[in-house]
Amino acid sequence: MSYKNLLSAGRIGRLHLRNRIIMAPMGSNFAEADGTCGERIQAYYEARAAGGAGLLIMGVCAVAFPAGTAEPYQVGVSEDRFIPGLSQLAARVHRHGAKIAMQLQHAGKTAARDIAEGRELWVPSMPPPMKTDMMAALTPEELRGFISGKRGRPSVRVMDKADITQMIEWFAAAAVRAQQAGFDGVEIHAAHSYIIAGFLSPYYNRRDDEYGGSIDNRARLMLEVLREVRRRTGEDFGVWLRLDAAELHTEGGITLDECKQFARMAEQAGADAVSVSAYATIKSGVAFTEAPLVQQPAGFLEWATEVRSAVRIPVIAVGRIEPELADSAIADGRCDFVAMARKMLADPELPNKLMRGDAAAIRPCIYCYVCVSQIFVNERVKCAVNPFTGNESRKLILPADPARHVVVVGGGPAGLEAARLASLRGMRVTLLERSSQLGGTLFFAALPYPENGKLLDNLVHQVRQLPIDIRLNTEASPQLLRDLGADHVLVANGASRVPPHIPGADGAHVWSGDELRRLMTGDRAQQVARSKLSVLQRGMLMTGTLIGATRSTSALRQLSRLWMPLGKQVVIIGGGLVGLELAEFLAERGRSVSVVEPTESLGRELSIVRRWRVLDNLRKHSVAMHRQTSVVAIDQCQVHCLDENGGAFSLPADSVVIALGAAPQGDLAEQLARSGIAVSRIGDCNEVGYIEGALRSATDAVLAL
Repeated sequence: MSYKNLLSAGRIGRLHLRNRIIMAPMGSNFAEADGTCGERIQAYYEARAAGGAGLLIMGVCAVAFPAGTAEPYQVGVSEDRFIPGLSQLAARVHRHGAKIAMQLQHAGKTAARDIAEGRELWVPSMPPPMKTDMMAALTPEELRGFISGKRGRPSVRVMDKADITQMIEWFAAAAVRAQQAGFDGVEIHAAHSYIIAGFLSPYYNRRDDEYGGSIDNRARLMLEVLREVRRRTGEDFGVWLRLDAAELHTEGGITLDECKQFARMAEQAGADAVSVSAYATIKSGVAFTEAPLVQQPAGFLEWATEVRSAVRIPVIAVGRIEPELADSAIADGRCDFVAMARKMLADPELPNKLMRGDAAAIRPCIYCYVCVSQIFVNERVKCAVNPFTGNESRKLILPADPARHVVVVGGGPAGLEAARLASLRGMRVTLLERSSQLGGTLFFAALPYPENGKLLDNLVHQVRQLPIDIRLNTEASPQLLRDLGADHVLVANGASRVPPHIPGADGAHVWSGDELRRLMTGDRAQQVARSKLSVLQRGMLMTGTLIGATRSTSALRQLSRLWMPLGKQVVIIGGGLVGLELAEFLAERGRSVSVVEPTESLGRELSIVRRWRVLDNLRKHSVAMHRQTSVVAIDQCQVHCLDENGGAFSLPADSVVIALGAAPQGDLAEQLARSGIAVSRIGDCNEVGYIEGALRSATDAVLAL
């Protein structure tokens, strides 16, 4: 694709943009503790400007800092002392031809820092009580860091007229500071239940004065803020709004029809554009992935299209819109610009790669929610697939001096990323992979979670673009590495999986995760097949191999709906990341699944928000989940367990999968080191860290060479 529509120039008011790709506003926690913009956040935004985006919108900038904040490292714009850092940031963005705007925000009832630090919550009226189950899935460690865990009894301030006047002043003065700092515009945050959205919402706004009741009254604060911002900043400065298309799971909340009316009011009051988002009352953790952080691809696009039909000003669409759809949506007049947040964390070079016709090189977001989950526990944002995010000023790909021959052992995610980065540094790189295909455990991980397959495709694509000597079906040995003349060896041969000592665990119907991986991916599959499968099943496996199914994750996913070497009733021992994602995979293919976890926490290795989704899906599929439960024996048709109180019970099982016992596999690295070869261990063979840990350790090791 040419992406000619997405990459065409556009205008928001009098603001000219080089293309229609916007970095969506997203809280990062990258500011300094005092709200100023230091090197970390400046380098972060500069990298996205250099990556080719037309406009960057800096997320949730606090108009009343520290009041009204929800994050511990939120950008402040409430005093002149913030202007120098903001000016430096704007200049660095402009240096690369991008424009920069600031999203102005007061968190209102969700200002968690106000609660934690003893300040009053400013609200339009007393918030209705709400119950949520979002805390139930958290580990004890996360509960201690969870931002809601800081709460005592909040002090709530229902805003009077003087407070409303103050709020308008805060927003307008912040916009002036943004303009003084060299920013090109501001986005007024009137969504996500923050203070302006609270006034807009008939659910949260129960006032009986001129700021409550009718839609005109509820829109009054939004319009007064908008008009005052426009009056003080002038016509050449970009000013627009973010609105909720709907408030989901909120009886009597904002509707799409009301959103369209708000958008028309904003247009008449001088707004240059409208950004269409949505919000869901978080009665359960999974609701957070309906809105505002949508899991469904293009989940808000239809709403943006509806708003687009109601106004003449540009409409910004957001919410997991892939570049192909973004291009066609703009061409069809469904929206004018597309904003991307998580995609720009995963790959700030996304626009540049589209411009040079290499979309396959874009590092994909895998929607694991590691980024936003950090906010909940008061930590700075990170990206599972891009270790450079938030570290742009500290992790630099520089030419190696001297250039050396680096041999990477293992073609999983750590090995592929290490080979890529070493080659980019100018090193000669040889990649050795024992099996007949690249991917390692990432190939298997793509079966239960297809987004992992997109990451694998990207890693393989990038490695094959570079002058890397890839040798499949090659076992590493000290002699081979000496023959290759390796200056340094990066060992990435994965984790070992030693199953727990359970009577009956050696039965033919009991599988380790490693055996399933080998069988499904073709890595020494015949060894597993001889001990685990019948003659008929081995024939089916051979057929799958011959037609190439074991080389394609999508083909394997389809084949698995027809046949898998597992019975109808499956017990998975281990409720971590591997066990839960496998439980999802099997339940969606008609298996009756039970999960047994020895500790009190399920899915500990999953990010908080992803865990909410997985656990919700397992409940919908009636997967039985037994926490604080030990397995004492396995027989031909049952798994015998003890619960946390010592009570005995049994689970029916045609097949058993042991998803425990993963540990770093250090034997090969130690053997090579003993032979005098310079060795570093990366990925799971050094520390079991799954995708995020694999890519981070590979990055750190290569940059240190």
